[in-house]
Amino acid sequence: MAWDMTRDLKIAFVGTGAQGASIGVDFALAGLDVTFIEQWPEHVCAMRENGITVHLPSRSINANVRALHLCDVAELREPFDVVFLVVKAYDTRWTCQLVESVLAPDGFVVGVQNGMTLDDIAAVVGDERCVGAVFDMASNMFTPGVTNRQNDHDTSWFALGAVDAGNRQRVERIAELLRHSGRVEVSDDIRSAKWMKLIVNAAQLVPSAILNLPFAEAVRAPGTEGVMRAAGYEAMRAAQIDGAKIVPILGMPPTKTNDPERYVDEIFDEVLKTFMMPDTLTTVLQDWRKGRRGEVLDINGHVVKTLEKAGRSAPVNSRIVEVALSIERGELQAQPSNSSLLVA
Repeated sequence: MAWDMTRDLKIAFVGTGAQGASIGVDFALAGLDVTFIEQWPEHVCAMRENGITVHLPSRSINANVRALHLCDVAELREPFDVVFLVVKAYDTRWTCQLVESVLAPDGFVVGVQNGMTLDDIAAVVGDERCVGAVFDMASNMFTPGVTNRQNDHDTSWFALGAVDAGNRQRVERIAELLRHSGRVEVSDDIRSAKWMKLIVNAAQLVPSAILNLPFAEAVRAPGTEGVMRAAGYEAMRAAQIDGAKIVPILGMPPTKTNDPERYVDEIFDEVLKTFMMPDTLTTVLQDWRKGRRGEVLDINGHVVKTLEKAGRSAPVNSRIVEVALSIERGELQAQPSNSSLLVA
């Protein structure tokens, strides 16, 4: 089934926290037909009253938006052509079940998420309506209706890829929409691209949160950088066992090295150089500071599970998961001295 490529598309962002709102506001300002669907009641009220405000490094923008609470979805009658899913990886399946009833028969769910969520999306809406995404953009939100985006257009990067290869032309159109918010590539191997991003996330997101520090500061804690890179090396082994290929991400050129660990170092360094500001808090640390659980099991836990399934161990990622879950259970505080627990 093909779209009429001249008609306007009806778009929804489901999950309009820091990342979803930061991207969605660009769509609204471009005059696109976009609806924000959100589970935080105070945030929905703030957007209805004052629109959404995004503070960028050198400017601030505001847009009036159509903001709905999750419970309003049952009242919708006109289906969406594209649903950008910007929720936590662990919320993927039930959120897809919620929006499937308002997704057009030829529509797409685009998972703009961390973790390997492709299969969870496809299990609900089908391979033919599933689009994977990889992205790097730093933002945070602690006040309803206001998000702080640390990467402007030129330093925000996305890759999109259809699970069903026959949908590439329509994915190209979705990419055109997303270019309102950053640099966008279309990938013929989105599963491998998502694994490459999970590798760098395994190295950075949870370890720096365990130290309760911005990533750029956590990486300088004694011994921590070595632990982070080792977590990435294990993740690369998991990716390759799962059939992933080494593919370029983050707008980087194809790697010239055949050494998987060297490629991990390349993407680790690129994120540190281009996408992380000195005060950037990873999404896991933001969740913990809000009293929420992070995507620990969807990132480092996925590495552990993948290697264990193949009869291999992942001692570094296992230790990261162990310490992180102790923090989430309230048995341990996130603090810089935890670097000794990781190094040990």
